[in-house]
Amino acid sequence: MASGRIKNSTLVAYGLADMPVMLALMPMLLFLNKFYATDVGIDLIDLANIMLFARLFDLVTDPLVGYLSDHTRTPWGRRKPWMVASLPFLMLGIYNVFLPPDGVGIWYVFTWLMVMWLGWTMLIIPYYSWGAELSGDYDDRTRVTGWRAAFGSLGSLTSITLPVIAVLWFDLQGVAGIMQLTGLAVIIIIPIAVLTTVFLVEEKADAPAPSLPLLAGLKVMLSNGTFRWLVVAFFISSTGLAVVMPLNAFYITGVLEEPENSIPIMLFFTFVAGLLSIPLWVAVSKRYGKHRAWIGGFLVVTAVSPIYLFLGPGDFWVLVPFAALSAVGTGSFVALPNAMKADVIDIDTARTGENRAAIYFAAWSLVIKFANTVGAWLGLWALSLVGYNALGGATNAPEAILGLKLVYAFLPAAIFILAAVVIWNYPLTRQRQARIRAAIDRRTERRQANGRVPAE
Repeated sequence: MASGRIKNSTLVAYGLADMPVMLALMPMLLFLNKFYATDVGIDLIDLANIMLFARLFDLVTDPLVGYLSDHTRTPWGRRKPWMVASLPFLMLGIYNVFLPPDGVGIWYVFTWLMVMWLGWTMLIIPYYSWGAELSGDYDDRTRVTGWRAAFGSLGSLTSITLPVIAVLWFDLQGVAGIMQLTGLAVIIIIPIAVLTTVFLVEEKADAPAPSLPLLAGLKVMLSNGTFRWLVVAFFISSTGLAVVMPLNAFYITGVLEEPENSIPIMLFFTFVAGLLSIPLWVAVSKRYGKHRAWIGGFLVVTAVSPIYLFLGPGDFWVLVPFAALSAVGTGSFVALPNAMKADVIDIDTARTGENRAAIYFAAWSLVIKFANTVGAWLGLWALSLVGYNALGGATNAPEAILGLKLVYAFLPAAIFILAAVVIWNYPLTRQRQARIRAAIDRRTERRQANGRVPAE
């Protein structure tokens, strides 16, 4: 594998495909529950349960797509055909989830979520696997994930900016309008961005297809203790984010008593802060290591969280700077774990002599999906336990509002502290990864000398 520094133009072209993915994901995390409960009329707990059950579909599709992507051989590459094939599923699923007709029910949501997630799997697993193959250098991989995270954050920011502009200048009304606007934007942007990445970035030609069968490959992956360590910490931290993100809408409207149109305004400031913080965390990780920098992000978020307990009606502009500071902390969640994941894959490559990145990215994708679903499910059930009524137009007692504050302020913080404890003694440092990478490169050179791998 080439050891030269990746050109910035290549990183821009590669990272571009993540923009529409996050443009679609953020409204789902932030607004979907409220949209289907308030505007469509589906009970929040029923909706959370259906979304959790829909993830069972991914238990089959994620490892299968990962395995098939690793073994795909075409003149165009092995990752690109899957990314292109994902587009019809994604566009059809997103359209029906974001712009449902009147009178839909739970089974409509369940069906189109599965179609959308299938397209998501077909895009994300090959795309992220491809990113891990662009470079074997410890710090260069951080640049790859950093650029991708920056474009992803730009997509998230766009998903907030469009509604803000529409609210302030075009009188967009409520969560339903936000879902419709962002859904249409994604359908237009996603084929342009994905096809641009596919046509402008080359795949590496020196990665042989794995010879292990699917189940045997999964067994080897699960025997990778460093991967298990990382994925547990990532699942915990992602669950914490997934708890707080859908609760933003309920906190702003329920505790601060702001209209729904204030939600994207607050989120605009937080995503700008998160986007600007990514270069900071990349620099911190270069000096102190990736997992230590990640822990720093946890500490920032947990230090800010208790402040939310003391806010009330009329405190919207008090909330904004503290939420922005918390978003600086979550900037570390965006860039660093993905770079750490690429390093962990090298351990497997060194042990087996094969590049099976897509199997790892399938598992990672599954963890993200389940963390998002479990986090949202956990947050909604916590609101139910404290007696908060999330139905549109409902009046909540002071005790229920206090319960919402407690859930919003302390449940995610407790989860982030647990994640920091888990990752504290993470063993894969820069020095160890460099040794592993050197061993892989030596083996690749021997294979090239023997004619088993084409030289670049």
